[in-house]
Amino acid sequence: MQRTRAQWQDVADGLEFRTQAFIGGRFVSPASGRTRPTVAPASGQVLAEVSECGPAEVDAAVLAARAAFESGVWSRAGVDVRKATLLRLAELILANLDELAVTDSLDMGKLVTDAHAIDVPGSAAILQFYAESVDKVGGEIPPTAPGNVALVQRVPLGVVAAVVPWNYPLEMAIWKIAPALAAGNCVVLKPAEQSPLSALRLAELAAEAGLPDGVLNVVPGAGETVGRALGEHPDVDVVTFTGSTEVGKHFLRYAGSSTLKQVWLECGGKSPNVVFADVDDLDEAAEYAARGIFFNQGEVCSANSRLLVQREIVEEFTRAVADRARQIRVGHPFDPEAGMGPLVDRQQTDRVEHFLRLGAEQGVVVAGGHRLTIEGSDCYVEPTVLAGLSPDAEPVREEIFGPVLAVLPFDDEPEAIALANDSRYGLAASVWTGSLSRAHRVAERLQAGTVSVNTVDALGPTTPFGGFKQSGFGRDLSLHALDKFTGLKTTWIRY
Repeated sequence: MQRTRAQWQDVADGLEFRTQAFIGGRFVSPASGRTRPTVAPASGQVLAEVSECGPAEVDAAVLAARAAFESGVWSRAGVDVRKATLLRLAELILANLDELAVTDSLDMGKLVTDAHAIDVPGSAAILQFYAESVDKVGGEIPPTAPGNVALVQRVPLGVVAAVVPWNYPLEMAIWKIAPALAAGNCVVLKPAEQSPLSALRLAELAAEAGLPDGVLNVVPGAGETVGRALGEHPDVDVVTFTGSTEVGKHFLRYAGSSTLKQVWLECGGKSPNVVFADVDDLDEAAEYAARGIFFNQGEVCSANSRLLVQREIVEEFTRAVADRARQIRVGHPFDPEAGMGPLVDRQQTDRVEHFLRLGAEQGVVVAGGHRLTIEGSDCYVEPTVLAGLSPDAEPVREEIFGPVLAVLPFDDEPEAIALANDSRYGLAASVWTGSLSRAHRVAERLQAGTVSVNTVDALGPTTPFGGFKQSGFGRDLSLHALDKFTGLKTTWIRY
């Protein structure tokens, strides 16, 4: 049954947020005593004053994680223990579904219905997937000469620093920590400063599930302090990061200047959605094209933000997508009729507004194009469709991370492939065609980690997610994610 805005607000009114860092199994305040406000973009109101951690808290968290790892309380625990604990955490996430969904909706502006139906259940499902993998992914006994046997084991690497973005606060944290913990590592999690609240609650639930002290630590704070301290820390073995390409490059420098720790990056995207004239269902393709850019306010790294349409249908298809953009109601994220909520904060909204101005100056605004003020907050933007832009225009080339779609025409298959690949990013792509042979040909040529055919942004726990080029080289999800958090150790015995 659909809930009313008042019912969601009742849940929000009953929340009490954890605001301190979680280190070594307990909540602690930073030595500096400093805090940072986390603000609800839908209202501009301060939700909580969250601990502003620094290098001292990073040192303490890494020390706690290292001590837990070396003790073997988790790293050498039986697979049955790790499996049961992670499954229990998944159960607790589902048991606190309303609270976690409302927390992320308040903290970063996403529709509460999406958080409730997709993000939180998806987080639990991913945890369950990796919990079930613990006793199913083993080592190897490769062929050797007679009189010899070699054992190849997957061993945990140690302390993992996980740095996650604000667009999916809970789910992105789970993408990182679930395989890291399943493999036997200990984790220091740094949530985005814009959306730290669900990560702190997750730490509390993990302790309730039975995760030993020090195995999961959460250190909120700024990227330039906490993120850098983790990247440079000599006792961190692995950094896993999702965020912008620019920040990802910083982590490579941090690793190079410190201990050559492993760094796994999942960075930006400017994903093309290629629509051929032979598509079976034009209306369905238009519906998915709108969904591929406007879902979650366009704050999705793999959002299909470049729409490439074969010239003979480009006008009709652009109108169809623009019509859908105009039908989306922008409103408060608790409003059950809203199709889009606010962007995460004023800084991000200023950035998106900059691209709206460029789009109007350099091309044609087919739909939307305006910043909105709703209930006193100016963090809202209309779903926007731009046309008439050069392939070299900034709104076409730069990751906007907002509800802005750029439409470009193409004449034939080679031109479509060239336009789609003309980007520094290579995270995802979509192809719409009624020809199976064309689908295979084009998908093979597209430089993207995931190519969705006759759908958009397809993913699931069983398939790897990540990109090529400046979208990074890390892979989240699937059993392949375990490769980031394990090392292959050979024991050779001559008998």
